[in-house]
Amino acid sequence: MFEHHAQPLATQTEFARRMLRFGLFAAGIILFSLGVGILGYHYFESLSWIDSLLNASMILGGMGPVNAVQTNAGKIFAALYALYSGIVLLASVGILASPIFHRLLHRFHLEMEDE
Repeated sequence: MFEHHAQPLATQTEFARRMLRFGLFAAGIILFSLGVGILGYHYFESLSWIDSLLNASMILGGMGPVNAVQTNAGKIFAALYALYSGIVLLASVGILASPIFHRLLHRFHLEMEDE
């Protein structure tokens, strides 16, 4: 996945491909999670598809719900989805940042070997 510290630094093209792969993976996780939220709000709270999208997007982005939750099943779903969304948000940022951090650490390691 990443080059070993003894290997040379990845080229700009290889790094761009790696960022694209990690970005697509993070986007897939977010889209899947958004789909779960849309379906949950639509079926548990009987919200329209667009309102379900809005609520799921706001929760997944860390902002909070727009519509008040009315049913007990909806409240349980909203609580679990909010906890899940917090983890997904942090994981997605970590997935997107890991190639950048690896490149920086690899570059610093190469610079230290040159001295």
